[in-house]
Amino acid sequence: MSSSFITTSDGTQIFYKDWGSKDAQPIVFHHGWPLSADDWDAQMLFFLHEGFRVIAHDRRGHGRSSQTESGNEMNTYAADMAELAAHLDLKGAIHVGHSTGGGEVTRYVARFGQPQGRVAKAVLIGAVPPLMLKTEANPGGLPIEVFDGFRAAQAANRAQFFLDVPSGPFYGYNRPGAEISEGVIRNWWRQGMMGGTKAHYDCIKAFSETDFTEDLKIIDLPVLVMHGTDDQIVPFADSAPLSSKLLKNGILKVYEGLPHGMATTHADVINADLLAFFRQ
Repeated sequence: MSSSFITTSDGTQIFYKDWGSKDAQPIVFHHGWPLSADDWDAQMLFFLHEGFRVIAHDRRGHGRSSQTESGNEMNTYAADMAELAAHLDLKGAIHVGHSTGGGEVTRYVARFGQPQGRVAKAVLIGAVPPLMLKTEANPGGLPIEVFDGFRAAQAANRAQFFLDVPSGPFYGYNRPGAEISEGVIRNWWRQGMMGGTKAHYDCIKAFSETDFTEDLKIIDLPVLVMHGTDDQIVPFADSAPLSSKLLKNGILKVYEGLPHGMATTHADVINADLLAFFRQ
């Protein structure tokens, strides 16, 4: 088990964890905004014990990676992943992305992952593709005012904003009868506050305004699209069903009533379904 850094071509340091036998099939986990590789704790341990090699990195500007002023957009995120995959010489990897990380997976697999056998499968969990923003071509998206509100809240008081999000919509803790975990809320806050506010601010545009339609069309590998119907961050109707239709080999799995952060709140359910897909 190890953790380390790589330095990308533009001098950015990317932190990553790499656990398990180098001979085992690798699973690469891509975290959501504004979190870090630590958000995958429940998956990293589970799949390590199942015999996989598990890898997770902190996206530039997030967690322990460089707090970058520039490059906080999807093309660079994907290029950073390509450099890490080359550094680790990953072959036949399964890439799993949550939320913003799902956008990163989509862009990476479409542009860098399919040649040389580097990627075998992918998974999108509560992911932002095809496009979150409401446009003429995407009338079911969210208005720009929603994301302007994110930016305003972060600029005004990031520390409070990063308590409000996990305490409410991210994990569905604002729903009647929700089993609230104070530890999960604090861990979300801890991860968020480790990153750089400029990178986090820029990333709001990256996850909300990037159109992944053409990326999804290019990918011909098996892709499992997992989404909860009570996702209050990435609404279900304008995301997972559309992505699965655009993919050449997409499989849609719907979770009735589950929240955006279901990989944490319902890790046992999600892990079991991931394992079944990995072993197919």
